[in-house]
Amino acid sequence: MLIHPEIDPAAIRIGSFAIHWYGVMYLLAFAQFLLLGRLRIRAPRYQALAWTYKDLEDLLFAGVLGVVLGGRIGYSLFYMPGYYLAHPLDILKIWEGGMSFHGGLLGVLLALYWFARKRKTSFFVVSDLVAPLVPFGLAFGRLGNFINGELWGRPTDLPWAMVFPMVDSIPRHPSQVYQFFGEGVLLGIALWIYSGKPRRVGQVSGFFLLGYGIFRFMAEYAREPDTFLGLLGLGLSMGQWLCIPMIIFGIYLLTIFKSKTASVFRG
Repeated sequence: MLIHPEIDPAAIRIGSFAIHWYGVMYLLAFAQFLLLGRLRIRAPRYQALAWTYKDLEDLLFAGVLGVVLGGRIGYSLFYMPGYYLAHPLDILKIWEGGMSFHGGLLGVLLALYWFARKRKTSFFVVSDLVAPLVPFGLAFGRLGNFINGELWGRPTDLPWAMVFPMVDSIPRHPSQVYQFFGEGVLLGIALWIYSGKPRRVGQVSGFFLLGYGIFRFMAEYAREPDTFLGLLGLGLSMGQWLCIPMIIFGIYLLTIFKSKTASVFRG
């Protein structure tokens, strides 16, 4: 049995000033987006469109807005609609916590749509560029969750079970670690390899939706459901129900674009 180390949430403290680990993880996620993005825009598809580093920066800025706004609004609508309908101004209190990945994803999709219109190109050309850059950023986010001792797992008696003293003394799944490796590292490597071979426009995006949906759906069986929601229909968590449309749409994109006669692109 393992014990969570209860790491100080502040990576650096200078007097009353503090830089928190979660902020550091966000910065690392942004940095890897730009670094790997530079490799992505060297692909023939994006070289033909004359994509630049400035385009990556614009994409990152729009994506961050989408993540923050979509994540917060999604959490309010998906997880606690009753409370936030009664207290709408509390939606603005981001510092109190409460973000939804699936809401953030919808926000990012809107940002990508805006960027595609601005660049006068296909939405899926943009989403195929961004998709392989997302999982490694998510891995940093899950590492931040582990450091903060949040989003812990369900009780278990497995040898690697971990006690989170800030919660209780019950051995639990270190579900943040599962998600770090699953929807972060493993999905990132698989998607990078998959996107490195000739693919039709839209297939890389479909692979991401399908892969993330499956990894997250599986991880939810180990993750403690939100106390104010518990398990929903068919014994599934809210996260699992939100993953089902991702899996279905991912399969749809992979199928429909595979059958199309559109040109095949590398990258």
